[in-house]
Amino acid sequence: MPNFINPSGGVTLKQFIGSGSTGIIGVINTIIVPIIFALALAVFVWGIVQYFLLSQGDEGKIEKGREFALWGLLGIVVLLSIWGLVNLLLSTLGFGG
Repeated sequence: MPNFINPSGGVTLKQFIGSGSTGIIGVINTIIVPIIFALALAVFVWGIVQYFLLSQGDEGKIEKGREFALWGLLGIVVLLSIWGLVNLLLSTLGFGG
């Protein structure tokens, strides 16, 4: 593969993109995805807490808790789906580890 990043022969495109825990893929897999997943999980848990513990029979709070839980769950499903598709695509193209 030709050297795209450093014309003097330092880093190839495959090394720059990386796999597993190296390159851009490593940063995404080890830092960005866990942070976004934690946020989605926190939204889901907050919705469950609002729905069951903080609502005290108030229909408005129950609905708000239900919405938070739904959006959190939707975020988790979308995140895992996209993460899986990207990793599948990378392994198909030969960038995966």
